[in-house]
Amino acid sequence: MKWFVRGDVDGLFGLALDNLVQLLLIDALCRYVLGFGPDLLYGAVLPGCAVSLLVGNLYYAWQAKKLAASTGRDDVCALPYGTNTVSLFAHVFLVMLPAKLTAEAVGAADPARVAWQAGLVACFGSGVIELGGAFLAEKLRKATPRAALLATLSGIALTFISLGFLFRTFARPIVAPPRSAPASRPRSTSDTPAGRAWAPAPGTRS
Repeated sequence: MKWFVRGDVDGLFGLALDNLVQLLLIDALCRYVLGFGPDLLYGAVLPGCAVSLLVGNLYYAWQAKKLAASTGRDDVCALPYGTNTVSLFAHVFLVMLPAKLTAEAVGAADPARVAWQAGLVACFGSGVIELGGAFLAEKLRKATPRAALLATLSGIALTFISLGFLFRTFARPIVAPPRSAPASRPRSTSDTPAGRAWAPAPGTRS
């Protein structure tokens, strides 16, 4: 199996841009929603994300190489590894932000760190759930229609790609100017039924 093919360039740029957008989104949410300081954000959160991306993609590449060797195929592609957008918003707004608000209400010394720790616990818990579900994943995959498996991807595409443009379209509609009425013209004998001559009504001028 070749270690590098032409399609890997497209995959690299696609994965790199996707993960770059996710990192920028994490940076914005942590600063403006959770109020993380530079020490916590750039000293723990973003470095941890970077290490997880590196380790995760290397592990998936090793799995793909192992699968290719065991099946004798040369067209195996590694599953791209990155941050899940839906899970990111869920962790920020449903776990970390409530934890921060609760910490502020009880007078905690560092509510931002409490929010970060709550996010760590939530990530660990979701990882335990995914690890337990891995033993049932193959059975679920065989029993679930492929269209249902792709529903999550289509939902993400509709929500985060197209709906923004749709909302902006409805927010600033462009109305076409009214069409001007055609200029009136005098009727001729050909416009009258059976070619009868037309004469103006009494008291009017032709």
